[in-house]
Amino acid sequence: MNILINSGRIPPFLTTRRKLILDLIHKGHKVILTGYQEGFEEEVEKIGASLIVVPFDRAGFNPIKDMVQVYRYYKIIKKYNIDIVHSYTIKPNVFGSIAAKLSGVKEVYPTLNGVGYAFSGQGLKAKVVRLFASILYFIAFKCSIKIFFHNSDDINLMVNSHLVKRNKCVLTLGSGIDMEYYKEQEMPNSISFLLISRLLRAKGIMEYLKAAKFVKEKYPDVEFNLVGPIDPNPTGIKLSDIQDYLDNDIIKYHGPQDDVRPFIKGSSVLVLPSYREGLPHTILEAMSIGRAILTTSAPGCKETVEDGVNGFLVKLYSSSDLKEKIIEMIENPEKVIEMGKQSVLLAKDRFEVSIVNNIILSTMGLNISN
Repeated sequence: MNILINSGRIPPFLTTRRKLILDLIHKGHKVILTGYQEGFEEEVEKIGASLIVVPFDRAGFNPIKDMVQVYRYYKIIKKYNIDIVHSYTIKPNVFGSIAAKLSGVKEVYPTLNGVGYAFSGQGLKAKVVRLFASILYFIAFKCSIKIFFHNSDDINLMVNSHLVKRNKCVLTLGSGIDMEYYKEQEMPNSISFLLISRLLRAKGIMEYLKAAKFVKEKYPDVEFNLVGPIDPNPTGIKLSDIQDYLDNDIIKYHGPQDDVRPFIKGSSVLVLPSYREGLPHTILEAMSIGRAILTTSAPGCKETVEDGVNGFLVKLYSSSDLKEKIIEMIENPEKVIEMGKQSVLLAKDRFEVSIVNNIILSTMGLNISN
């Protein structure tokens, strides 16, 4: 079969979905990947797939540009006689599914990685975005045979909002983690903390910085690191917003990184005080490498932590609760080491990539074991 996989940013997609692409190719299927970034054609070809660049603005809605995006997907589907369309992130999900329907493709499988700003943001602008997103999702889900979700809370939200019927929903618990690539590593000798994320307020970055500032007053030698790109999202954080924390050596900001493994290896605890997630791959990466986790009890985050076993769940929006758990970890380093070991076991049991891929392939009737 000819399978079209629509994505947004190529590097993170290849990190999380490389094994799925290889599984499909191993089964004898032709895989065509789309994304809005250029320069990755050779890398995609090396794994046996093809890349077609489909540019789009992921931060806004423009009816004319969006229809152009639908047309681009439509042309690709027709040109390559696509049998299955599988998509990720909101615009490829929506416009890829619509293009598939217009092209007569029945096997359409979008993936809701998370509900994002459209459903988690506050204020008038967020309500307007939510209205448009709801309409688009309703249309896209109507075009689809099944929809993959990364957590059950997102399924309930979409079902209760009357955007999709429950029998169309398939739970995968994230995108899975390649435990051969993210190999278990020994803990560093000194305890340190790391947050990997796009610079968004909704990721709890400001709570992390405030907690770090308090902790550094008591434990000045403890390191707090931040990795991730600046983002045009309405809740984006500018460098100027965190400059004081950088100038006062409260955190070290390392910018965007293609390979986060060295940063995880050099840290003891992965922190993500997010307000809501699909199921954060950065946490899965840290779990596989053997690190303790500090995250919130929010949808998508809580699924990754057994509280007190492989990490702690903290209250939403609470830098105070976060700093208390950080201090507890600093003062109990042997507990952090044991939490890291438990993370590996939990990752292997629930989130290993073959578990997720088999759910996807089975749903599509392409099970790798066939």
